[in-house]
Amino acid sequence: MTSPVKRFSMIREFHLADWFTLGNAVCGVGALFSAMSYLETGDRRHIYFAAALVLAALIFDVLDGRIARWRQKSSAMGRELDSLADVISFGVAPAIIAYACGMQGLWDRVVLGFFVACGVSRLARYNVTAEELAEGPSGKVKYFEGTPIPTSIVLVAMLAVAAATSAVRADLWLGAVKIAGFTLHPLVLLFALSGSLMISRIRIPKL
Repeated sequence: MTSPVKRFSMIREFHLADWFTLGNAVCGVGALFSAMSYLETGDRRHIYFAAALVLAALIFDVLDGRIARWRQKSSAMGRELDSLADVISFGVAPAIIAYACGMQGLWDRVVLGFFVACGVSRLARYNVTAEELAEGPSGKVKYFEGTPIPTSIVLVAMLAVAAATSAVRADLWLGAVKIAGFTLHPLVLLFALSGSLMISRIRIPKL
């Protein structure tokens, strides 16, 4: 005899840390909405809102890990949730904020796409190598390979400062250049650098 299927069984299986991970994802989506609102209205306050929401996502991201360790409850599902949330909040959201701020040329889009792809690849690599990187009886990962994707908060902070100084859209820092007839804003190369560091083999101690 089969046991009855419990309603909302997936949600009932969530740990406390998983709810904080979902908070991370929701903040990331909110940042996307704010960036789109800036494109619609031109009100720079929406860039500040977007940046603040990415910061809130980072706080949730830090807390979910601490709570999981405190309660000594983690799962493969929680790890996947964390990666998916990070892709939204620290990969897609910074790229869309950059686009909203004026990095809209064809080469800009290529670089921003590269940045997001690097972030996704970085998280996938971590997920499949986490057990190999774990050391000691605690099973705790001692270091990251490549810079963690939440480091993109630095780029988001830079864009918030640019918005505060009216250095957005046509007035974006470093201006724009034409390459093969298409526009590149040199500032977008910071996203290329960030993405490259994510997929590098640089070892970053995990705190």
